[in-house]
Amino acid sequence: MIPFASQRGEGQDLATHLMNEHDNEQMDIVDLRGSCADDLHGAFAEWEAQAHNLTRCKNYLYSLSVNPDPAQGPLTEGQYLEYLQLVEQKLGLHNQPRAVVRHIKDGREHFHAVYSRIDANAGKAVHLAFDKDKLMMVTREFARKHGLELPDGYFKGKDEKSRDQLSLYEKSQQDKTGLTKEQRIEKVTECWRLSDSPRAFVSALEENGYLLATGNRPYLVVDIYGQVNALPKLVGDKTVRTKDIRAFLEAEFPPESLPTVDEAKALIARHHADRKAFDTSTRQVEQVEILKRRQKERREKFKETVSSLKQRQTGETQKLRAECRNRLLALRSRYKSETKRIREKRANSQATGLAAFLGRITGIELLARKIRRYQDKQRLRAYQDEKARIRGELREKETSLRQLHRLQMLEVRRRGKALSAVEQRELKSLQASFLKEGRTAARKSFEHMPPIAEELRQAGKSTGRIDEGHTLTDIFKSASEGLQSKERAGEGGRAQQDYVQKTDPYRKNTRPKRRKR
Repeated sequence: MIPFASQRGEGQDLATHLMNEHDNEQMDIVDLRGSCADDLHGAFAEWEAQAHNLTRCKNYLYSLSVNPDPAQGPLTEGQYLEYLQLVEQKLGLHNQPRAVVRHIKDGREHFHAVYSRIDANAGKAVHLAFDKDKLMMVTREFARKHGLELPDGYFKGKDEKSRDQLSLYEKSQQDKTGLTKEQRIEKVTECWRLSDSPRAFVSALEENGYLLATGNRPYLVVDIYGQVNALPKLVGDKTVRTKDIRAFLEAEFPPESLPTVDEAKALIARHHADRKAFDTSTRQVEQVEILKRRQKERREKFKETVSSLKQRQTGETQKLRAECRNRLLALRSRYKSETKRIREKRANSQATGLAAFLGRITGIELLARKIRRYQDKQRLRAYQDEKARIRGELREKETSLRQLHRLQMLEVRRRGKALSAVEQRELKSLQASFLKEGRTAARKSFEHMPPIAEELRQAGKSTGRIDEGHTLTDIFKSASEGLQSKERAGEGGRAQQDYVQKTDPYRKNTRPKRRKR
């Protein structure tokens, strides 16, 4: 089994990735704790709110994926949860909110566990020191207990490179191009070893689909798909250092003579806009239609849920109003009945004859009338107070119910937005798979990647700016002149240069070092 873990932010993007049903034949949420929401987008949004309000932590999530070795058989759900429990105890995440998701992709079952690093009670993030080493210790312990075999990198004395894991950027490159990191290193290293001069080395790179460029680092390579890599990292010879590569190339290819990463990408993008590598096939159109049909069915179910919620809300509102109306009618009926009963009682007990005469003479009748009027006013006031109380109670309940309905609709809109994001991600994943298939098919007649220097030279000749015999560097310079604008001068040029440095994934950390006191 191979676990892969990273500390990261962007919880909504991660939730969209985990909910992507196109890349996975089956997706189930096995466990979700520490959140009010019962879906990943809502839970991750809550954890992000805790991170932003309680701490300054940006990478507030700890994402862990567990992939078993298909050759050794699948793991049970209990074994997955047992492994996660060991990880939690080792890393100090046993009381933290988490989400556990099961995926089945290409018939292979694997689990994803996402933890919130924010301890809400302490108001700080859980510090994960040496988490990869601890993760390897847990994996070895779990493998020994269950009789599983692990790759060589999990044991001491093996090559450290064997335990390296792909970064997200490298995995993205592999998904977009179909070329692994090892394939790139192998080909660039071969070009380096077989080249006896800088020009021969650059020509060998161009024959295998790489353009030499510059950015925040002096020497970068941009392939025909627009992917950027640092040249020294693709030379797998341990005896060759970065300064050796720079000294080797500076004689004929100084950094200032090379195009920037953006210019090289624009040149390649313009070339691909003119010549498409492959056309959309009938099978691809059918797959898109199948995906859209499945998304439509899922969307219809969501619309039914929304319609059912609206009907339920309408029913709850009508029920509350009917209850209040019935209470008011019952109160009015009781008041009228009581008034009628008291009047009848007074009429039956009214004095006559000598008693009535004496009552008028002595003033007792006048006093009795005043008492009865006072009692009638008190009863009317009690009726009006009870009526006002019922109406006030109705207003409070109606306000609370309206607020509840508003929150429910906000939740529905949030789920709808999340569903739209998942649909876009699924379509993007499908298009990426088409792109990967097309690029892989286009490379069948080539050892690595198709050479691009001649095609770029032909594209340059069509514009009348490049003649026969021009080198690749001349092509770069000519293309760069076409890409330059007024923003290249003065403050505009500085802004563009700063933008290139910020968007370059291999730029160095330019933050000044803190002085020691």
